[in-house]
Amino acid sequence: MNELATTEDIVDTEPSTRRSILLCVLGVLCGGALLLTSSACGYTLAGHGSFLPVSIKTIGVPTFTNQTAVFNLETILTQKVISEFIGRGKYTILPQANDVDAVLTGNIAAVLIAPSSLNAQQIASRYAITIVASVQLKDRENKLLWENPSLIFRNDYDNTSGKTAVDANAFFGQEANALDRVSADFARTVVAAILEAF
Repeated sequence: MNELATTEDIVDTEPSTRRSILLCVLGVLCGGALLLTSSACGYTLAGHGSFLPVSIKTIGVPTFTNQTAVFNLETILTQKVISEFIGRGKYTILPQANDVDAVLTGNIAAVLIAPSSLNAQQIASRYAITIVASVQLKDRENKLLWENPSLIFRNDYDNTSGKTAVDANAFFGQEANALDRVSADFARTVVAAILEAF
């Protein structure tokens, strides 16, 4: 006849066996903790990390090229990018391509504007502004460090003039601060992408 095993039959009360089991469980837990801490994803807090080589101390930012009809856009965008880099405080930024550790170049291909919200009189109260550009960062040996050949920056801005704009020149002409705001937002996006490698 088959007998059922009792708890006393299954559990070995030997202290050495309990110690072995305890050490095994402790080893598994420690190994799991070590695995979790060693497999971090590599993210850092925004604005605090940089993937650029430690040899990069100075970055040259010559004036971007402008293929749009928006007057002075290249100068304003370049100045905002320089200011954003300086605000991060980690690198010396110069407005030149020579005698620097890396050079950031940019080409503004297009600026598009479209109404994104209408008021009760069917006049655009907000516009979506899109800037299309290509941006590259290369070291002094011309090695590509970072690139976005089709950077598309888009954001909505209020139309405070109450007039309808049909193109970017007209909008920026009516909205004195809009170009400044769009340029600052664009610069923040570009610099964050470069320094944080997203």
